[in-house]
Amino acid sequence: MIICLRNGETPFRRFFLRKGEIDMTILENIKHDIQTIKDRDPAATSTLEILTYSGLHAVAFYRVSHWFYVHKHKVIARCISQFARMLTGIEIHPGAKIGKGLLIDHGSGVVIGETAEIGDYCLLYQGCTLGGTGKDHGKRHPTLGNNVMVGCGAKVLGPFTVGDNAKIAANAVVLEPVPANSTAVGVPARIVKQNGKRTCDLDQVHIPDPVAQELCQTRIQIAKLEKRVAELEKLGKKEQ
Repeated sequence: MIICLRNGETPFRRFFLRKGEIDMTILENIKHDIQTIKDRDPAATSTLEILTYSGLHAVAFYRVSHWFYVHKHKVIARCISQFARMLTGIEIHPGAKIGKGLLIDHGSGVVIGETAEIGDYCLLYQGCTLGGTGKDHGKRHPTLGNNVMVGCGAKVLGPFTVGDNAKIAANAVVLEPVPANSTAVGVPARIVKQNGKRTCDLDQVHIPDPVAQELCQTRIQIAKLEKRVAELEKLGKKEQ
């Protein structure tokens, strides 16, 4: 099916051929995406290799589909996004707003919802979801600031903000806002302050675990109580 504009032009002809109609920011953003992969992915050895990355393909298709979405050709936009999903295993709704330099590492299973917003130079790992909760209209997906990392399998659900330089650990389920320069860990996610110190963007291992810390504190308290009980038992035997 071909949708025609006024003067007999198709949206594709308008996008690719009509002088002055091409949105050059698409090409500029794709250049930033490629450069980001060079800078942040240790496995990338050349530009030619980067061009084979499914994450780059998904973001490039998104940028084209978003152009059609903004220009009210939503069926075409949706067709492009679904084709990209079949090709890459990554689903990005054309209505999402994504800044420059997005890196989707490995990528398979990533889902980005319609009203999601992603800042500049963010990093998403495989299996993560930027989703909504319920059937509310309007803003229902999260907003990520700049330089945000979302670990593999993490779920960020709801219309709240994840601050700049925040990190969401693998398999975390985030249901509340995450402050800037902090880390969210666990199910449901808890915030771990980093005292202004930033860890390596690609390091998902050396992240403080608030649950483990709480268990450690509990064990210490139990040990103190056991020691106190033993002392009282000794004292009782002496009195007898």
